[in-house]
Amino acid sequence: MAIGSTCTLQAGLARVVVDPVDGGRITSLAVDGVELLGGVGTEVIEHGSFVMVPWAGRIRDGVLSVGGVEHHLPTDRTHPHAGHGLVMDRPWDVVAVSQDALTIRCDLDARWPFRGRVVQEFRLAADHLEQRIEVLAAEVAFPATVGWHPWFRRVLGPGSVAELDFTAAGMLVRDAAGIPRGDVVPVPPGPWDDCFAGVQWPMTITWPNALSLRITSDVAFAVVYDELDAAFCVEPQSGPPDGPNTSPRMVRPGAPLVASTRWAWG
Repeated sequence: MAIGSTCTLQAGLARVVVDPVDGGRITSLAVDGVELLGGVGTEVIEHGSFVMVPWAGRIRDGVLSVGGVEHHLPTDRTHPHAGHGLVMDRPWDVVAVSQDALTIRCDLDARWPFRGRVVQEFRLAADHLEQRIEVLAAEVAFPATVGWHPWFRRVLGPGSVAELDFTAAGMLVRDAAGIPRGDVVPVPPGPWDDCFAGVQWPMTITWPNALSLRITSDVAFAVVYDELDAAFCVEPQSGPPDGPNTSPRMVRPGAPLVASTRWAWG
């Protein structure tokens, strides 16, 4: 239920806190009092779990090409690319909230050259959390990808360091700019800051002596970033970084882009 600026969902021993004002992100996911989410800083991309819309990952050099027309997107101050979409720093409106469900929405602002809207849905049960993203075009079609960017805690307690297990068809090779160049290789040993194609869900995180988290989704890609000690990311995505340029999925009026993910624990 709504408490101040945040919305708290409760089901059994599971509790989720969503902050619509802070980019519509999940700021807390606790199971039986154990917090699973963390972060590495206070910047908008450094904590909690947020959605990446209307693109996931990076857009090369901040240039989006649609129908032969180039659109220039805001780039990150630490590199020349546009990163992680345009809604993680926006306030969202609460559409509906109950004890175990929440719907919020956000209009794409003037930084995106096309009018549109994003809707997020959260549904909490005692043993899982369902999340859904819907991207709607208002007037004309535009290319988009979507994804989730959760920061999971590396350590839940003494002797409980996270272990990630997953299977994928391959890893997309990054070029010197850090963006996939198109070719795919067998999955090498980690650590990774990479995009994987043909993911066979679930991707499973196990914290020994604590619990396991099984991530499933209806998308084909996932990015894993596990190079830091405090937290790591497992990011289901509907397309690879720079996807709106290299493998566009067109969102049209009346034909939204919809994706979902389920996090189940035990």
